[in-house]
Amino acid sequence: MSQHHSVTVDDVKAAQARLAGVVHQTPVLTSRMVNDRTQNEVFFKCENFQRTGAFKFRGAYNALVQLSEIQKQQGVITFSSGNHAQAIALAGKLLQIPTTIVMPDDAPEVKQQATRSYGAEVILYNRHETDREELAKTLASDRHLTLIPPYDHPHVIAGQGTTALELIQEVGQLDYLLVCCGGGGLISGCAIATKALLPTCKVIGVEPELADDATRSFHSKTLQTVTNPPTIADGVRTPSLGKLTFPLVLNYVDDMVTVSETAIINSMFFLWERLKIVVEPTGALAAAALLSNVLSVKNAKIGVIISGGNVDLAKVAKFIQ
Repeated sequence: MSQHHSVTVDDVKAAQARLAGVVHQTPVLTSRMVNDRTQNEVFFKCENFQRTGAFKFRGAYNALVQLSEIQKQQGVITFSSGNHAQAIALAGKLLQIPTTIVMPDDAPEVKQQATRSYGAEVILYNRHETDREELAKTLASDRHLTLIPPYDHPHVIAGQGTTALELIQEVGQLDYLLVCCGGGGLISGCAIATKALLPTCKVIGVEPELADDATRSFHSKTLQTVTNPPTIADGVRTPSLGKLTFPLVLNYVDDMVTVSETAIINSMFFLWERLKIVVEPTGALAAAALLSNVLSVKNAKIGVIISGGNVDLAKVAKFIQ
């Protein structure tokens, strides 16, 4: 199977069947004020209401539930700054699979605590001194654990794609779908589902200007990297797209754009104040492209994925400054 077709819409539909009754079918919110301001019809798919507060639970559960009995007994390991960590930990708890999470020692305390609360063993590392993937691979080998990476895994990608599948099943035709992009798991899965159901819908990925590796990769058709970018959107501080996600993004995504740190913060607070929902900086990325006019279209039906709501409230004062 070529890497372009490492995941298909049938995989996404199969994931949706596996996840039925386990994941929350998250709400789709609309706002007359947003529609008036942008002169579009906008539908916010609110994955901040998903279990563990982010879309990541979809892919984590879809990956863990398909492991062999021996793999389940031996346990799994992953590396994550937070949302995938919590998702793997909860999926493991529900499926009675031991979980080990490699997390940076500067990950938001709220995410560390949540991950431990689901029963995971958390191993902290210094992101400036240690390669998290190498550390996780070494531990996986030493402990006979199955490594479930945060985005570059076909079952994870298929699970994340159920986000767009649900949105389209609820609202029907869309002209655009805006999705945040870090390692590319969410946008790959969502683009695969969208192009199968709505071939004319344009799928647009959104990154911070300070972490624009996927945008550069998309436009140059050559994989670009970034090292520990200083964006407040901590969920997309990934070094690059993956071996699976890069070809999927090139194949299924229509465009990639970037937004400023100011646009991210302004959009996050706008969503808090106007839609009355708690959204983390990464969760506001896709909305920022629309609300800051990076995507400048009119009279269109636009889907926006709100990817998560695990904001570190201790940092809010810093965001305001």
